[in-house]
Amino acid sequence: MELTAWQKICHRILGKAFKKKARKDKVLSDDLVKGNIPIMPEVYLAQLFVTTVAVTIICGMILAAIFMPEIGLIDWYESRPDESYALACFEWEYWNPDLVDETLESRGCPYFQYMEFPLFAKILIPIVLGGVVPIGTYKYLKGTAARSAKLRGVALEKYLPYAASYTAAMAAANATPHKIFKSLALNGDIYGEIAYDSAMIYRDVSLLGYDLLTAMKMAVDRAASPWMTEFFQGMVGTLTAGGSLKLYFLNRAEHYMRENRTRLHEFLESLAMLAESYVVVAVAMPLFLIVMLVIMFWVSGAGAQMEEGTLYLVVMLVLPMIHAMFAFIVWSSSQEQEM
Repeated sequence: MELTAWQKICHRILGKAFKKKARKDKVLSDDLVKGNIPIMPEVYLAQLFVTTVAVTIICGMILAAIFMPEIGLIDWYESRPDESYALACFEWEYWNPDLVDETLESRGCPYFQYMEFPLFAKILIPIVLGGVVPIGTYKYLKGTAARSAKLRGVALEKYLPYAASYTAAMAAANATPHKIFKSLALNGDIYGEIAYDSAMIYRDVSLLGYDLLTAMKMAVDRAASPWMTEFFQGMVGTLTAGGSLKLYFLNRAEHYMRENRTRLHEFLESLAMLAESYVVVAVAMPLFLIVMLVIMFWVSGAGAQMEEGTLYLVVMLVLPMIHAMFAFIVWSSSQEQEM
């Protein structure tokens, strides 16, 4: 895979400096392989550090533009008159025309004030731009390989029961492992990431000239899921011992289907629990809450005042947020099972 323009720039800047360190990092190398990120470890680390430095420089420039004395955003903001006192100054000039001094910016108004930049913003902006953004960028980019490997593992486990059933059917038809992997590789729209691993095995055997056992052992190292590792390792053991791949595929297909049914059963139970919680929290409780708030609003005494704005806040903001929260939880849970 050809590097992007930014990756080439990063590699030219720090690629040689990180080469030895990156290639000794076995965890990073494994995550890149398992996450299907086709770049060298030194390119990955160079891109990580150069991008972090670039983001830090940009944040520093923004901070300088905000806090620079005399020409910064804060000084410009605080040099503007506060318009909220304009009416008071107008009334003062009307009633005290003899005290008006045209040589002054405020014309002598005692109520005149400049705008004041919020103190919390002066504290928050340096913390965010000077610490949170650079550190967050570094942490996010550093974990990209591990996240990709984890996502591939989840995808492999999702499709493996169906791919195992397909391999069992192919083996029952006396298809060779070579043909089975080729057929899986050609059906990427059906078997997802498993098609990629199968294509790598087929490539190693057909193009690179490895024998099937060696190609399978290499696939074990590339597998991002424990299920996939177990599946390939079992094939290696079966082929080495001279066992029947047909029986092995049938047993694995039954095992993974059982595991898949268990996982789907747990997902349905979680949805059922969410449905019950939704009825209680988002349907029943708001009805009682609204009734109680209305009663408190109309009959509250001096000891328990209920403002009308609070009632509108609950009805127009809190209740929609509860429904949106449950909708997001159900959507995110369903996305994990989407194929």
